[in-house]
Amino acid sequence: MVMGEQTLQTQVAVVGGGPAGYAAAFRAADLGFEVALINQEERLGGVCLLRGCIPSKVLMTLTQIIGDVREADGWGIRFGEPEIDIDEVRSTKRKIVDRLVRGLETLVEKRDIELVQARAVFESSDRIRIDHPDIAHIQFDHAILATGSLPLTLRGEEDVRHGRLISSTKALDLPVLPEQVLVVGGSYSGLEIAERYALLGSEVTVVEMKDRLIAAADPDLAKPLVRRMRRILADIQTETKVTKAEEHDDRVVVSFEGEWEGERDFDYVITAIGRTPNTSDIGLENTEVDLDDDGFVIVDEEMRSSDEHIFAAGDVVGQPMLAHKAMYHGKTAAEVIAGEPAAYDVRCIPKVVYTSPEIAWCGLTEVEAERQGREVRIREFPWQASGRARTLGVPQGLTKMLFDPETSRVLGVGVVGRNAEDLISEGALAVEMGAVAEDVARTLHAHPTLAETESEVAEAFFGMATHIMSKRAE
Repeated sequence: MVMGEQTLQTQVAVVGGGPAGYAAAFRAADLGFEVALINQEERLGGVCLLRGCIPSKVLMTLTQIIGDVREADGWGIRFGEPEIDIDEVRSTKRKIVDRLVRGLETLVEKRDIELVQARAVFESSDRIRIDHPDIAHIQFDHAILATGSLPLTLRGEEDVRHGRLISSTKALDLPVLPEQVLVVGGSYSGLEIAERYALLGSEVTVVEMKDRLIAAADPDLAKPLVRRMRRILADIQTETKVTKAEEHDDRVVVSFEGEWEGERDFDYVITAIGRTPNTSDIGLENTEVDLDDDGFVIVDEEMRSSDEHIFAAGDVVGQPMLAHKAMYHGKTAAEVIAGEPAAYDVRCIPKVVYTSPEIAWCGLTEVEAERQGREVRIREFPWQASGRARTLGVPQGLTKMLFDPETSRVLGVGVVGRNAEDLISEGALAVEMGAVAEDVARTLHAHPTLAETESEVAEAFFGMATHIMSKRAE
């Protein structure tokens, strides 16, 4: 790179240091480009690493231990009630995040990427203005926009007066362990947050506008989780809307309408009602980039925007807003810039709800098949019949697959139960490669494992499952 008095010249400028951004920068550097990575935050990693996915999984591990300890009583093992040092919990979380951030920084250095900590605003289709003490502009041949998304909140902004009305991205850094928490939103992040605080000792209430929790998943997959949530949470109310949240020094007074009416007090209110693309006030009007009605960047399968110089990746291009999709986007954009035959062309995107039990699915769901009027053959394996699930004390799980009735091709996979986050990868591979039922059924799976529930589901397609009675092939 050649630096002028105030302008940094680079071949590829990546705007955003989250999963889409750093994956794009790393791949572009590996392909031989000079790369500048512009990150507004002080540290790399984006929401996923700094405030979302990773911190949440640290707390997931800790609360899973608490849950297992409490349920061990039924196995003849009794522990006292756990003592929770919330400061030590925060310290552990911070150390894990710090180590991962340092790992990213090391990879930036080893790849000779120019890391610029600054806010970026596009001045044109090949030039960015930044607020940096040494550099005023970045001139580029191609840019990859990876600025991520922002949380939706009840009032359009988070409370800065009392800090008691917050979004999901700040939910893991509360100054104290609250006695009473309201979580608004009963989908992925809402239930993950609710479970964490409930097991740490808070009294947690969840409200959801839709008629059921985890509406994106098939009802049979959500059922075991909802059943457990009703045991550990103070209350769950669906078809309920928050109409007002009035903050005070020591509480939030919340008004509801719907199935739940009236007014109630909470120590904190955490909103987990979705996210919006971070595409405002970054100068896109000075480029040829087109946005849709919701503010997402319109791209093709090569991640090209309507501006020939600018690509986009991750949350800024639309749903689902998932880190693994974002990284794939970023790598695709870098490869296309290099002239490689790359495209974002996937059959399925695995989705995981990190609760206990976990829920994971990929490909076609039963709800989607019904909506499309598509004929499918569904086979299920209840974990009551799994020796490994029994020995783990998690027999409430379920593995299911959707097959094309004519070709026996695997169209979709769903799992609810422990380690669903890992089990879904085999399902995603089966859907992506166009596997048929026999491919999965004839692949030897170790016994006893939870993974063998997938082979038994495939065997059930032919009416030959070992540990359950199954219909003969139709």
